[in-house]
Parts: sequence; structure tokens; C-alpha cells
Amino acid sequence: MALVDWDLASTTAARFGPTGPSVTYEQATAVVRDLRQLADEAIGHVAEYTKMIPQVPDAPVRVVDRRTWADVNVQGLRTVITPLTDKLEEKVGFLGNLVGAKVTGVEAGAVLGYLSGKVLGQYDVFAAPPAEPGRPVQAGQLLLVAPNIVAMERRIKADPRDFRLWVCLHEVTHRTQFTAVPWLRGHFLDEVRAFIEATEPPTANLLSQAYQQFGAAIKAARAPEGTRGASLLEAVQTPEQRAVLDRLTAVLTLLEGHAEVVMDGVGPRVIPTVATIRAAFDRRRNPGNPVEQYLRRLLGIDIKMRQYAEGRVFVQSVLDRVGMDGLNQIWTSPQTLPSLDEIADPDAWVTRVVTADTRG
Repeated sequence: MALVDWDLASTTAARFGPTGPSVTYEQATAVVRDLRQLADEAIGHVAEYTKMIPQVPDAPVRVVDRRTWADVNVQGLRTVITPLTDKLEEKVGFLGNLVGAKVTGVEAGAVLGYLSGKVLGQYDVFAAPPAEPGRPVQAGQLLLVAPNIVAMERRIKADPRDFRLWVCLHEVTHRTQFTAVPWLRGHFLDEVRAFIEATEPPTANLLSQAYQQFGAAIKAARAPEGTRGASLLEAVQTPEQRAVLDRLTAVLTLLEGHAEVVMDGVGPRVIPTVATIRAAFDRRRNPGNPVEQYLRRLLGIDIKMRQYAEGRVFVQSVLDRVGMDGLNQIWTSPQTLPSLDEIADPDAWVTRVVTADTRG
């Protein structure tokens, strides 16, 4: 018996996903064409600015709708969670009776349906096929969610070409991170596997634990704005998982901050309205709707927003101090990645990695 009904998750995500925006067939075709062309254009801009050259092949960019984005992420979740279900195989009957595959399928689908209306683009590292002898490893696939991009550019009244290129710069930077740093995908997936391996098997008092953990997440989501609380993900961690998650959080914060700095660093040269777009977009990142604010905090989306801000400060601080060549020492090995403490203290990372390398 499966722990999650993945087919039901896909159909639920489609049902919960928002509709719109209204476009004609010709307009939709033009948007897809523009996004593909601008993604290709962004490759050169990102490489020139970052001095990072792709070393491994990658799939062509995919311009998708909300349902397709949700389906891709259902498959990604399935890839991640399958090792966990294998680990808990002996407990499946108990856990299945307690929660139910259909219930968990609906829950997963509802979350993805909500997110499918928010995400502008994504670099999916779980999509690459397994390595084969004599064949280069593909890094992943780049997704651009066309209806969300159109909806956002209309909402903030941005120039369509400028906004689309701005988004492409961010997402192509993520692609470049994984294609120019061949070990990065494997390292990231190893950390995800470590997180799963640190999961404790269910115990007899699982129901009580689940209520306590869910209650902790609810309480955190209700905490005053500006305070740092747990999301649903954070609330269900073991101590071992928290240690792994600290490392994953540091990596993700770095990747997001790096993409933010690149998109704004390249922007003034190729996007005339970039300052206006950035100001309007940042305002939209802080929704005024209390219900949406609550959902964001419960699901951990506010954590994602902090990653953008904290990562951008870290990367820009390092860049200002040691330049692009110094910053790019981050990509030397897993040991040169910043820790979570160093994200908050860029000088500590510079001293440990750049200064130490110079002295050596």
C-alpha cells in the first residue's frame, strides 16, 4: 500500500490551481516563443557576468502551464519520498490506516495547487536521468511557468519583454550554477538523502507526536509578523534532520542570493526598466491578504523569501569585498560552500576560504 496516492495528488493540484490569466491563442504562442528566446539570450548575459561556463549538458528550457508544473513536482516529490516509504515499509499498514494514501495525496496536491499559481520559474534538479557509462550526466531541467509570468507582469504593470528577460536571468543563473559546477547536483541530492535517512521510524505514539508537531507549526504561523517560526517542514524534524537542513538551507540561500545578485547585476545593461520592476516586484512579494500571509508562513514560503534577502546580502557583500573571482571560490568544492552561520557573517567565509587560499 502506497503512503501517497500520487495520481490523486496530480488531479488535486490541477483542481486547486488558479485559473487565468486571460490570453488568446496567438498571445499564448507569442509568450512561449518570447520566453524561449529570452532564456537563450540570458545564457550569454549570465556567463559573461558570473564567469561561470557550463561543463555538463542540460535539457532545453520548458515553458509550461500551472498543471504541468505541478505534475513535474509531483514526480519530483515521488522521487524524493520513495526512499522514505521504502524505509518505513514495515510500518506502512499502520501509517496507511492512520493517515490514508488518499488523504496525503489530497494534502500534497492542495499544496502544489496553491504553489502552482505563485512560481514564476524553477530549476528542477530531480529531473535528470541516472548517469550511464560513457554518457555525460544531465544537470536537470529549467521550467518557466508562462501564465504566472504573464499574470505578474500585468499585475505590476511591467514592460513584458523586460520582465520576462529579468525572470529568465534569475532562472538561467540557477541552471548555470548546476551546469557549471558538476559536483553541485550530486552534493545537493546527497544532502536530501541524508535528510531522509535521518527520519525516525513511526512509534506507537505517532499520532500524539503528529498533533504536537502540527500544533507547533500552526502556532509558528500565527506568530507576530517579523518573528522567525517553524513551517510544517521545520516542525516535524528530528535533531539529525535539523543538522542536515541547516546545511541545505545554507546552500539554497546561497543559490537564491546568487541568482538575485546576478539578475540585478546584469539588469541595468540589458533591461531599461529593471529598477522599476525590482521595486514593484518586491512590493508584491509581501502580500497584504492575511489569509495568504498565513498560508505562506505555514507552508514555509516566508522562509523562501528570507533566503532571497539573506542570500543576496551575503553574495553582494562577498562580491564587493573580493570580486567575482573571489566569489567564485565558493564553487570549488562542498567544503568551500558557506555554512548557515557564515551566510549571516560574510567576512567569516572570506577569511576561511579566500584569505586562507591567498595565504596558502
